[in-house]
This record gives sequence, structure tokens and C-alpha cells, in this order.
Amino acid sequence: MSKHEFQSSKLVGATAAGFVVPGSVPARRRSPFVRRPSRRAFTLIELILVMAILVMMVAVSAPTLANFFSGRSLDYEARRLLALTRQAQSRAVSEGMPMDLWVDAAQGAYGVTVEPTYETSDPKASDFTLDKNVQIDVINSLAVNTNTTAMTAAAMGLPPSTASVLPVKLAHPSLPAIRFLPDGSISDSSPQKLHLTARDGLSLWLVQSRTRLSYEIRSTEN
Repeated sequence: MSKHEFQSSKLVGATAAGFVVPGSVPARRRSPFVRRPSRRAFTLIELILVMAILVMMVAVSAPTLANFFSGRSLDYEARRLLALTRQAQSRAVSEGMPMDLWVDAAQGAYGVTVEPTYETSDPKASDFTLDKNVQIDVINSLAVNTNTTAMTAAAMGLPPSTASVLPVKLAHPSLPAIRFLPDGSISDSSPQKLHLTARDGLSLWLVQSRTRLSYEIRSTEN
């Protein structure tokens, strides 16, 4: 055995026996009494405080959220009603038959169908129900007068529509209806304005345009 190997064996033996060899670094031993750092948990009081803050935040933001969703429902109903007027007007022109957009304010419903004067049934008829937070009112609804409609068409330089000559038979006689004639015009008996009101007081208007050939959405009556 060489001198170097002999010294190395002595160093290992001394270390194993627990002796500290001069010039060597003693190994660190973990004391069994040293406490490991632990994560601090939330106390019951802290959890109750956080829950109270969340409840207060929800209570403060609830009215704002309610108004936001109410406004969205109002805007959605107004746009759907406007789209329905354009669909009914387009059908009246393309199919050559008057279309009625009827409104049932009491039941909160509306829809489009062909006048029974020309067709007893309409497979393309559509019915819609208003959002429960929105109310609709019909303004300036007049009785059907075919003579006035014919005079208006003549004054505008339009050929007299057959819908102005034949007796008018509505699908819902007891309800106000916007009548779209085959020539693309709107009957004089049609309501000039539809008022949509949300539960929080916000409102939108569906009003006849200045040309009286279509409807448009307005934030005010005039």
C-alpha cells in the first residue's frame, strides 16, 4: 500500500468514527429539533372578512349589471322588430301579396303573416315573444281605409295596388298591424310608431321614416 492510500484510509476511518480530522470540513448534521418553515393558512376570521367584501361588491354592482342586461334586451328587441319589418316588406314585394306585421301589446307578442285575403295559410309565418323585461306600445294606430291608401299611392305617382282595391281582411282583426303592400309602400292604416320600454325606464322608438317607406330605430319619439 502506498503512502497516499494509507493516509486516505486513515482519513475515512477517522471521519466514520466521529473524529474531526485537522484541515477537513465536518459534515453538517440536521438537528431533529429544527422546525421546518410551514405555509401560513387563512384563519376563519380572514375567510369571513373576504366573504363579506365579496358580498358588498356584488350588492354594489348588481344594479349596474341589471341595467346593462336590461339595455341589451331592449336593443335586441328593437333590432329584431326592425329586421322583421324589412323581411315583411321584402316578402310583400317578392311574393306580390300584402304582409301584416301584427302586434299584441297585451300578450307581449308580434309576428308576420300574409293577409288571408290572398292566402288562407302562410307556411312562412313567424311569431315572436317579447322579453319579459320589455313592453311594447302601439302609437297612432288607425283604422284600415282602402280609399285613403289608394289616394296616397296616386299622389306619390305609384300605380294603384290591388291591396288598396280589394277589401282588407287581416289575420288578427282585433290587433294593430303594419301593412306592407306589394308595391313596397306602407299602408296608411299602419301604426306610425312603436314604443319599446324596459323595466328600468329606458326606451326606444320604432318610427316611420320621413319617406314613409320604411321604419327606423330612434332613441326619442321625434
